[in-house]
Amino acid sequence: MTQTLRSIDPATQNVVWEGPMLDAAGCDAAVARARAAFSGWAATPLEERIAIMRRYADALKADTEELARTISRETGKLLWESRAEVGAMVGKVEISIAAQAERAGTRDQAMPFGRAVLRHRPHGVMIVLGPYNFPGHLPNGHIVPALLAGNTAIFKPSEEAPATAERMMAAWRAADLPDDVLQVAQGNKDTGAALLAADIDGLLFTGSATAGAYFRRLFADRPAVILALELGGNNPLIAWDGDPQAVASLVVHSSFITTGQRCSCARRLILPTGQVGDAMVEAIVDLSARLPIAAWDEQGDAFMGPLVSAHAADNARKAIDGLIAAGARPLLQPRTLDGRSSAFMAPAILDTDGISVADSEIFAPVLQIRRAAHFDDAIAEANATSFGLSAGLISADPALWDRFSAQSRAGVVNWNRPTTGAASSMPFGGLGNSGNHRPSAYYAADYCAFPAASFEAAAVEALAVPGIA
Repeated sequence: MTQTLRSIDPATQNVVWEGPMLDAAGCDAAVARARAAFSGWAATPLEERIAIMRRYADALKADTEELARTISRETGKLLWESRAEVGAMVGKVEISIAAQAERAGTRDQAMPFGRAVLRHRPHGVMIVLGPYNFPGHLPNGHIVPALLAGNTAIFKPSEEAPATAERMMAAWRAADLPDDVLQVAQGNKDTGAALLAADIDGLLFTGSATAGAYFRRLFADRPAVILALELGGNNPLIAWDGDPQAVASLVVHSSFITTGQRCSCARRLILPTGQVGDAMVEAIVDLSARLPIAAWDEQGDAFMGPLVSAHAADNARKAIDGLIAAGARPLLQPRTLDGRSSAFMAPAILDTDGISVADSEIFAPVLQIRRAAHFDDAIAEANATSFGLSAGLISADPALWDRFSAQSRAGVVNWNRPTTGAASSMPFGGLGNSGNHRPSAYYAADYCAFPAASFEAAAVEALAVPGIA
């Protein structure tokens, strides 16, 4: 019997989309179709593939408002943020074209016998598993460079955001992408498992570190399958000096943007002991308590919406309870919002200084505060994690920045900017449990094609054989 998948608006609990889930046989058939389409798509001239990518960008741009509304309904994101996400999806096309030319293009070098040539070739059939926090932008960042390189792809979106994937596919159809070059496989974990068990050439994944660790083990005996893992982080932000109000604004944007549901959000705030740190805490708690929270379609400006689901909010509250039980002191109590669904959750700030806490990512608006007597201690505290996605320093002292940037163990390290800030024209990825050294964004071109080096001579000429006249 075919199972039905539904996505729910976390603000209203209304059904946004429902449709059939792909079973194991359907997954095998989808992979077979992608395999059959691969040779023709890989042989399509690059200029034609680029033209399709640009038509896709045009289709996205034309659908900006409806796609943004779909993202907001499925994830709870405020509409201004969903519109920005669609803008990032549009911009990804030209960035990917430039990255492909720079990092995965062709190079020709003259040699005495002819020439040496570097080319890049697609891997084959790629599986893209998408997250819910940026259900358009993040999988789009895998799909566009994968197709541009000549791969075919099957996209299994998050169970929380199937409608977003369907609107993306509509844009690809409007761009006249050939059949089966990109397919959407709607479903749950069983659908994903069936796709990964099939004859595939790559997995491009954005999601949790727990899932990433599972995929490493799953493919340990399948080295031919390329893995590109973009995972989460227990990200540190050091605030060492500066106007408390300015510091508070940077901390809030680092920790609570997207309701804390960005993999690069600051989870740990490290402050100096004493009056400087105390003044910062007061300003941060005050500003965080006043952050406006609303549903995506409400009038007026707001900073946060709900979490993606009531289940996600419940998990966050359990994590907070665990921290308090371990000795954390609440500085800003977690609270529900009257008259709203339980998916809504206001920011929580906890003082965890001096206690042992788990090195884990709480994917919600939850900030833990630690203290350090000296700046070297602050750097050590920042690096005391198995993750390594993002990190930040707030300070007006360039010497401190030089020390921090040199010693920080993270893939994205920002100075006097939110930890969540990252340019699509640069690589994005992390160390340790935050990735597998295959950063995405501009560097996605690297994992979507492999280099093939050639010596080439147009004529057949005899080579001297030493020892033979």
